[in-house]
Amino acid sequence: MGRVVEVWIRSKGYGLALVVTGLAILARLALEPWLGARAPYLLFTLPVLVAAGFGGTGAAILAALAGLAAGVAMDGASLRTHESLANAGVYLLASGVTIVIAGRLGRLQTRSAVAARQAETRAKSVAVMAEQLNRLIDGASEYAIYMLDPDGRVLIWNAGAERLKGWSEAEVLGQDAAMFYPVDARKGGKPAEDLARVRQHGRLEEEVWRLRKDGSEFLAHVSMSAVRDDGGRLIGYAKVLRDVTDQRAADRALKASAEHLESILATVPDAMVVIDEKGVILSFSAAAERLFGWREDEVVGTNVNRLMPSPDSERHDGYIGRYLETGERRIIGLGRVVTGLRRDGTTFAMELAVGETSGAGRRLFTGFCRDLTERMRTQTRLEELQTELIHIARVTGMGAMASTLAHELNQPITAVVNYVQAVRSLLAGSRGRAMPMIREALEDAASEALRAGHIVRRLRDFVARGEVEKTVEDLSAVVREAVALGLTGARDDGVEISLDLPSAGLRVLVDKIQVEQVVINLARNAVEATRAIETPHLWISAIDLGDGLARVTVADNGPGVAEPMVSQLFTAFVSTKIEGMGLGLSICRTIVEANGGRIWYENRPGGGAMFHFTVMRADLEQDYGR
Repeated sequence: MGRVVEVWIRSKGYGLALVVTGLAILARLALEPWLGARAPYLLFTLPVLVAAGFGGTGAAILAALAGLAAGVAMDGASLRTHESLANAGVYLLASGVTIVIAGRLGRLQTRSAVAARQAETRAKSVAVMAEQLNRLIDGASEYAIYMLDPDGRVLIWNAGAERLKGWSEAEVLGQDAAMFYPVDARKGGKPAEDLARVRQHGRLEEEVWRLRKDGSEFLAHVSMSAVRDDGGRLIGYAKVLRDVTDQRAADRALKASAEHLESILATVPDAMVVIDEKGVILSFSAAAERLFGWREDEVVGTNVNRLMPSPDSERHDGYIGRYLETGERRIIGLGRVVTGLRRDGTTFAMELAVGETSGAGRRLFTGFCRDLTERMRTQTRLEELQTELIHIARVTGMGAMASTLAHELNQPITAVVNYVQAVRSLLAGSRGRAMPMIREALEDAASEALRAGHIVRRLRDFVARGEVEKTVEDLSAVVREAVALGLTGARDDGVEISLDLPSAGLRVLVDKIQVEQVVINLARNAVEATRAIETPHLWISAIDLGDGLARVTVADNGPGVAEPMVSQLFTAFVSTKIEGMGLGLSICRTIVEANGGRIWYENRPGGGAMFHFTVMRADLEQDYGR
């Protein structure tokens, strides 16, 4: 479109050149009676000037050529004389100078017009930007934005400054910015010092106290910059200010709370470990450093399974994933005895409680670990003392029982002996007359023997075991806790322990402490049986048998039990150990039977021993109760 307009304007310039030249020809013809052949080109320079001014260089050249042709035609000599040639040459020179000057002026005019249009466009853009900037400045209601002149007087004042400080624009324009400083700051020369620092460094940023119109003070974050023109001359200062009083108070309160919490966690005796939903350690308390032997910077960002022995370390990520998918709680929100792994590779029993929190779009788990090593040592010592006391009590009881038996059985046995001797004497001197007396003596001897048997049964009933106290328990949790309590240090001795326990809750009705004692006793027996094995291995498992029963199995790869001893394993005072008393498996049988189950032995395929015992399922018990 612009090209079409340009061609149209140029074509009109050419037409104007021809029209003006035609008028000049008519004017020259009208003056012919007076001029004759003189000055034939006198009027033709004017069309060149007009065409150059309105039509451009092309139109001016056309007008010059047309004027030359007309002048030659009106010159009587028609370029045949020197005078005619000089007149034509002067005409062409004048026309050329006119064209050059007109072209130069046209270009200057064009550039001027373009510059004027550009200036107008820039002025409009600046006006729009200034309007937008004013709106932006006024819209920043949380920030006081204002401009100072080189002497520190207010030039610009936005709505945010009016809201924050209380002065209106009319009240502060032209006023010294020192009015915004507290009295002590003004007396100390702080306003002038700030302007000097900005002039020297170009910028100033600090948090200081400022004054409101009502006389109150507030903590402000102040940013002040020097504004200079293109020549580097200072033309003013730009200031941006916001109230940070509440923010800093909140920061101080948060810092104090964090320091308080940190001090609490540093003194809590239980180790604390915080992980995310991927099992990555986020926090590791000082107590955890002491317990596990790792520094916080060494474990933060790593997987928490490094704090667990095998096979728990390989399965832990799967435990978390299953909980996130199903929501089924196994240990979260509950306490459980588990096995921990120190940096030096040793294991220990610990009590673990895990809590869950959600924040910042992710779930966090906090574990509190309590070392049970000392408790286990104390418990072991107590068990040893208890065993000794039981042994002493058993010896004492056996002595008392022997004395009782000796006292109680003395009379009937003495009577039996006397009767038998009397019968023998009667038989030796009898002639048949003593048969009634012999019969009576034998009857009395039998009566005394029955009396001795009754005494033995009465003493046996006296020492018989009473009823047990049963509760509903998770069998897997019971077995795990028993393993953690009974096999502490076994892994350190090179014993490999494999657990195969149900993932779903297998609930049983048992005396928890007694069943744990059975598992501990069987597991310790298995460890002792594998002392001489190069790679000792224990397998502990639990399954649901159906029919209201669950079975626990403890197996090892030891030498097993000799066939003649199998039938007597659970008999009191029968032992496969050199120093054993033969009461452990007998007690295990008593406990299992008191809990409604049975216990038996099998040879393990591939070598070793397998001890099984059953307990009653809790759900079946509940069904029967209904």
